[in-house]
Amino acid sequence: MPQYVIEREMPGAGQLGPADLQGASQHSCSVIKELGPDIQWVQSYVTDDKIYCVYRAPSEQLIKDHAEKSGFPASRISEVRNIIDPTTAEG
Repeated sequence: MPQYVIEREMPGAGQLGPADLQGASQHSCSVIKELGPDIQWVQSYVTDDKIYCVYRAPSEQLIKDHAEKSGFPASRISEVRNIIDPTTAEG
């Protein structure tokens, strides 16, 4: 299944506390449950003013649907073409 990186412009995201992050996670998961089994949230990285999320879904449109229903912005959606890590250097 295709994997996507979603860039979410969210000023002040890095200042969110554990309860805020838990609430946002619960809300995201509830929307994913509504959308069905074809969309999966892998993980997210919180920076000062953005959140970068990794999702699996059959289409970019399903990612957009999640953003619309959840109220979390999807400022940029990029499909992952390849994954590399230090073991890639080993050939």
